[in-house]
Amino acid sequence: MEGAKEDFLRRFGDDYGYPNALKNIDEMRSTEFKRLEGLAYLDHAGATLYSEAQLEAIFRDLSTKVYGNPHSQSDSSQATSDVISEARQQVLTYFNASPKDYKCLFTSGVTGALKLVGETFPWSSESCYMYTLENHNSVLGIREYALDLGATVLAVDIEEVEHLRSPKQSIHILKHSTQRRSEANSPREIQNGKCSGNSYNLFAFPSECNFSGKKFPLELVNIIKGYAGSRIGDSLQCRGSWLVLIDAAKGCATEPPDLARYPADFVTCSFYKMFGYPTGLGVLIVRNEAARLLNKKYFSGGTVSASIADIDFVKKRENIEQLFEDGTVSFLDIASIRHGFHIINRLTVLSIARHTASLATYTRNKMLELKHGNGLKLCLLYGRTVEKANPSNVGPTITFNLKRSDGSWFGYREVEKLASLSSIQLRTGCFCNPGACAKFLGLSHLDLLSNLEDGHVCWDDADVLHGKPTGAVRISFGYMSTFEDAEVSRLLLSTS
Repeated sequence: MEGAKEDFLRRFGDDYGYPNALKNIDEMRSTEFKRLEGLAYLDHAGATLYSEAQLEAIFRDLSTKVYGNPHSQSDSSQATSDVISEARQQVLTYFNASPKDYKCLFTSGVTGALKLVGETFPWSSESCYMYTLENHNSVLGIREYALDLGATVLAVDIEEVEHLRSPKQSIHILKHSTQRRSEANSPREIQNGKCSGNSYNLFAFPSECNFSGKKFPLELVNIIKGYAGSRIGDSLQCRGSWLVLIDAAKGCATEPPDLARYPADFVTCSFYKMFGYPTGLGVLIVRNEAARLLNKKYFSGGTVSASIADIDFVKKRENIEQLFEDGTVSFLDIASIRHGFHIINRLTVLSIARHTASLATYTRNKMLELKHGNGLKLCLLYGRTVEKANPSNVGPTITFNLKRSDGSWFGYREVEKLASLSSIQLRTGCFCNPGACAKFLGLSHLDLLSNLEDGHVCWDDADVLHGKPTGAVRISFGYMSTFEDAEVSRLLLSTS
């Protein structure tokens, strides 16, 4: 392995590690992640890891200070309110979002943030919800709110995203859903993919696909907003305003969207994807203008200025954070995130992106070289421009399946079990991204329905059906990943 590491450092030495940090990558790994000794953790797309130094700082903070309920009026309550305000500003700074234009709302995670957008968005029969095919189920779930109120729902595929830098590039519309009738709002028929009238429409895309690692161009924000009242692609024309949602759950750890340049209306992220702890806490970053459009019906403690129990009277708060954050926020978790940001800021996001990209690029190239004795390639990698391994448009995620020498597939569960025996932690399946999974695996609607009829559901062991994989293997790198992690995964595959 020594010779391989020397070769790696000759090529990637300028990007690997953190030369300006207090500790080099090997020292950081041995002192702050001692629990990883003998283990290769390669599921940072699922959840990255917290460091021991981070937890020690959190423990010192919580064990030496008194944080009270922020809805009280005591000194401890004020201390909590101050920490929460500081945390909001840290988040906005991380995304380069001006507090004059944006608010940071704390949620239970990305899923909670997306659900909040879906249930409060001003849907109507004139609205359109459009999202890229490669999206997490939590983004797809918003369509249930849209459909119930008669909106048109479209899934779109964007192949060569770098071409979208030209305003003339059209978006290829794959399909549109059947409208669902609602007693409260019966939609009229939509013909030829057209909807008319003034409306609010929503476009959602991930900053980085959690299946393939493909990065979507943030220019999409400005392009979609420029479509107000005009035709999108070849068949859709929606009047009214387009609002844009970015799911940054996967991309925020290495390339947070710059909201000063790409003013999306909604951005979501979870902190455990960035620095491991806390879990169950995320944010919805919302533009002030977009927040005023949202129609929040439920009220709770902290969201009202006054209410009367035995008559239908409630006066909701006008402050955006107070209006949308139901109950008491998870204030001890919020107090903990500054210690995670301290690590990110010390290493810098740019260095983390370079470091993880060097490992992913090296691993991709080595995987593409692996062949059976008869010349058949062992690894089939998924994702656009993956063979070029351009770090600017592919994140530190590698998704693949393995083939035997006779051309048949290794089941991904088989690979996962073999990896586990070698103390390698990775993830398999479709990663809650059904659109990307079907697209890259070449699974038609008929294939998917047939697999379901045969009993296949998410997280089961049916990894190959009718001669096709039902999912894939994913490895992903984090800021504390090392060359040894990448090399162990490559050596595992070379023995398959």
